[in-house]
Amino acid sequence: MSPQDVAPDPAHTTRRSKITPERAQEFYAAVLDMLRESGYEALTMEGVASRTRCGKSTLYRQWGSKPELVVAALHGTRQALLPHIDTGTLAGDLREAVRAIGEGSGRDTPLMHALSHAALQSPELLCALREALILPALAAIDEMVRRGAERGEIPADSPAAEFVSAQLLGVMRVRPLLEGTYADEAYLTRFVENAVLPSLGLGASAP
Repeated sequence: MSPQDVAPDPAHTTRRSKITPERAQEFYAAVLDMLRESGYEALTMEGVASRTRCGKSTLYRQWGSKPELVVAALHGTRQALLPHIDTGTLAGDLREAVRAIGEGSGRDTPLMHALSHAALQSPELLCALREALILPALAAIDEMVRRGAERGEIPADSPAAEFVSAQLLGVMRVRPLLEGTYADEAYLTRFVENAVLPSLGLGASAP
């Protein structure tokens, strides 16, 4: 951890200033935007203070260090990657899911890439990243698959069922590395039609 990541005066962390929820959201939004733009290593408390037009001491008093501020930003802006989806069929649910994932890919993928390396070295940051972005999406997709099995659309012991969420979130993450572009709705739809649905024994829709 670099010197600028931690408050130089320990007394700064013993007293919390009064920051309104609205002002805190401004800080959180700035932190996440800067992570998407430049990555975790380039993020500094000084940079956040400049972006949000506040004193650096205010950030240190409230959060103490860069990792604490990033964790707070992830928790404080937690949004479901997937809305509640229930079309009545598993295939319909997955098609709606990739539409939603594709719409948010340009926002969520850069953030996950920016934090992945640092998160592997910080259990607290990894936990916050998983809770804010990853686990809710995994749970939503797993629920779609569970309902599909209950309706008899796929066998209850389908060997492919446990991998659906990993497939969808994994391809969102990996496409920028392989092809230099985000996994948009059109790409994800093709992926579902030609890889996910056939693996579950469900027919793809007509072209």
